[in-house]
Amino acid sequence: MELKNFIKSLSIMHLFLLAGLSIFTIWVIFQINTFNTSSNGESIFLYAVPVFAMLGYFGSQWVFKKMTSKIQLNIRLEEKLKKYQSALHLKYALIEIPAFIGLFAYYNTGNALPLVISICLLAYLAVQRPNKENIIKNVPLIPEEQIQIQKA
Repeated sequence: MELKNFIKSLSIMHLFLLAGLSIFTIWVIFQINTFNTSSNGESIFLYAVPVFAMLGYFGSQWVFKKMTSKIQLNIRLEEKLKKYQSALHLKYALIEIPAFIGLFAYYNTGNALPLVISICLLAYLAVQRPNKENIIKNVPLIPEEQIQIQKA
């Protein structure tokens, strides 16, 4: 596995996830084309979307840290990076799923709260872009592996 290609493939995957969610968000906004701020509690979505968003946000961080902390220092770099990639995929999924639920809720109710939450999750996903510094920070690496990643 070439490190430069590994980082590039992670970045491309992140970009496609971000683009897909962005396009779907724009599509939903143009389909509804109205905002409702009623909070009378008629819709279960007004309660479920914030709960799912918090579970996705905090869950993505917790699961990612849990998975990356289980990466052993004495295994090969390729295996470490595969485990990091799996943790990153799960992290992204835990952010995207509540965002899609929020967009679905907005599409069905027209209420702006789920839309705002989904846009916040979209922004959070955007800043989670993979890079060399994040790999070095989150994966237990020996000094030679750190230098190898920095040079990639």
